[in-house]
Amino acid sequence: MITGAATRVMSLRDGSKKMSKSDDSDMSRINLTDDADTVAQKIRKARTDPNPLPEDEKGLEGRPEAENLINIFAALAGTPRAEVIARFAGQQFSGFKNELADLAVAQIAPIAEKMRRLLADPAELDRILAGGTERAAAIAAPILAETKRLVGFHA
Repeated sequence: MITGAATRVMSLRDGSKKMSKSDDSDMSRINLTDDADTVAQKIRKARTDPNPLPEDEKGLEGRPEAENLINIFAALAGTPRAEVIARFAGQQFSGFKNELADLAVAQIAPIAEKMRRLLADPAELDRILAGGTERAAAIAAPILAETKRLVGFHA
């Protein structure tokens, strides 16, 4: 399950830059519309350094790409970063990236599939948006009415 971890996700090509759709390289980010093979390929080709994964969090200092991939794994797995580091300490990135790719595909592929289905059905998107509009209006109406009453706008 993808959690709301307060972790920055950085570029897969440069761990010192934020992951962004404005980056020239599509390999720098995972798009929610990427298919499973593309997600796995992007993870496996993510930039790393030649050193094995660190033994502890202090070992991430000065290693932005290693920190980024560990942060992504922790966020997707819903586990603390320290647990990820302990699990993979001293290992090479190749095995870690394979596990991260599998995890990313398991978490992101269902979202991507649903997005592709919705984008292919504009009528369904319109129905969903209309339902959201109705729910938002129902929530906002009493708040707006009370605000108008407090400010002195009476209808």
